[in-house]
Amino acid sequence: MNRPASLTGTVARVILVDAESVTMTRPGRPLFETVSVTIETGDRIGLVGLNGTGKSTLIDVLIGEREAESGVVRGGRDVRVAALRQDPDLGNGTIRDAVTSADGETWEMDAVLDRLGMGGRADEPVAQLSGGEAKRVALARALVRPCDLLVLDEPTNHLDVDAIAWLEDRLATFKGGLLLVTHDRHVLDRVTNRVLELDRGKAYVHEGGYDAYLEGRALREEQAEQAERVRKNLARTELAWLRRGAPARTSKAKARIRTATELVTSRPEAAARSGELDLHFGTPRLGNDVVDLDGVGFRFDDAEAPLFESVMLSLDPRERLGIVGANGTGKSTLLDVISGRRTPTSGKVSVGSTVRMELFDQRGIELDPRKRVWEAVVGGDKPKPDWQDKALMESFWFDSDAQYAPIELLSGGERRRLQLLMTLARKPNVLLLDEPTNDLDLDTLRVLEDFLENFPGAVVVVSHDRAFLERTVDDVIVFDGGGTVSRMPGGYEAYERLRRAATAPAKGKANEPRVEGTAAAKPKPGGGRSHSTIRHELKEAEKAMAKLEKRQAKLNAELEAAATSGDHQQMATLGPDLNHVLAEISDVEERWLALSEELEGV
Repeated sequence: MNRPASLTGTVARVILVDAESVTMTRPGRPLFETVSVTIETGDRIGLVGLNGTGKSTLIDVLIGEREAESGVVRGGRDVRVAALRQDPDLGNGTIRDAVTSADGETWEMDAVLDRLGMGGRADEPVAQLSGGEAKRVALARALVRPCDLLVLDEPTNHLDVDAIAWLEDRLATFKGGLLLVTHDRHVLDRVTNRVLELDRGKAYVHEGGYDAYLEGRALREEQAEQAERVRKNLARTELAWLRRGAPARTSKAKARIRTATELVTSRPEAAARSGELDLHFGTPRLGNDVVDLDGVGFRFDDAEAPLFESVMLSLDPRERLGIVGANGTGKSTLLDVISGRRTPTSGKVSVGSTVRMELFDQRGIELDPRKRVWEAVVGGDKPKPDWQDKALMESFWFDSDAQYAPIELLSGGERRRLQLLMTLARKPNVLLLDEPTNDLDLDTLRVLEDFLENFPGAVVVVSHDRAFLERTVDDVIVFDGGGTVSRMPGGYEAYERLRRAATAPAKGKANEPRVEGTAAAKPKPGGGRSHSTIRHELKEAEKAMAKLEKRQAKLNAELEAAATSGDHQQMATLGPDLNHVLAEISDVEERWLALSEELEGV
């Protein structure tokens, strides 16, 4: 059996890619210049920066998909690269065709797809996938490909909390080099050991995780402020000297005049963004009657069971409510029902007379790529933007140049910010947000969090961004996957404690042997076990995997036959059996990985 991608690479430090003085531009303005970075085996680099600063472009240059306009990029000899891009191309086949690696291993593909919420769907055509499902399939493809350099662009988008936690664990064991673009502050803090920041065309390296990045950035801003104070003091001194009528005949005096002129006319470096993001636009008053759900349920036409049912919910005028649960359990559908986009199949939704509701979903407001930014904001009623329109766009960090830029030239994050602008500009007093953090940069996220804290209306948020939920919601609604929806006070932290307690192994049973086909506890590294013992357990794990794969194939065939014959009772029986087998496959995969790592250590 070949080793999975998480165990590729070597312990020795090997240069995977080396970039020197790289410069890139986009129409109308530069992106970055003279960026130098070296990625070696064992590096865990988080790439951060404002939307539109060129993070995705830099990735393309580093992995050889674009040529640098100037500078040099050298790749290591025979370095294998696996990458997750913002808009992945999965081809025209099935999920299995898109994900399966060249070595033909299928068990790991099935296990990874299952962990990412795509279990049992390997034979579905990729053409039928939603955008979020396609991103998860592309992530699975990157994770199972043997590689030395793993490049992931926003991998946590469209993942639920359990999948993100699993991804963190997997990345922590990866032995090659990792380049990671993410807005998830928990992932940055846990996974990365260096942060590469793009800021106003320059690159800064911070040794450490998210906290090191924050400290380094704050220090840089403090030094810039101090330098500006020094410049102003020097300017005042030189001006005073000039006003005293000092002689200008000597070269020394002329040099001082030139110095004084430069000090007076120079300006400090422009801020990365002008001013603070202003998201308050005069929200109309919201009465006591907001939204009430009375026994609400929803079932898709072709579904046997309802997605959820008997939901009782009454929103407060200052509601701060999070919605959490696994992918596919109905969170977005509930938002659609609250907003009126979908009609419930049971129960009743009542909306107060003063409610002005807006839904910011994962797709966002549709944008015409041929239009310019200002045309999307003002709509078709005006021939050009007035001063209020311009002030609104500037408050969202679209400066005078960006306002006239075609939307097709915007980065994914800039488009997402434009959609947020257009949503909030409608002045809602009830705000429904479905994964609002996707593709937004860290600065915009922090300002959005501050905005929601002071928003004078009701907020309901579907999100898997743990830091965002911790800051923005007071209670959570939990989808358990079986159609049951329950409200939990105490916010996301209370939910997380309960979730961890439910998934933690029982005390005293961690080292008990398991029955054949399941994984025993992970071996502890450094336990002094021999090669032969570990190899024997590896073979046993591989045998268990083979049996489980045969069992999975049989259940899939029986499910397909039951679906063809319309035997719903048989399908209901086989479904839990298949889920149990998939869980056992996941356990065996974890055990195989742990044993392989222990064997390398020995």
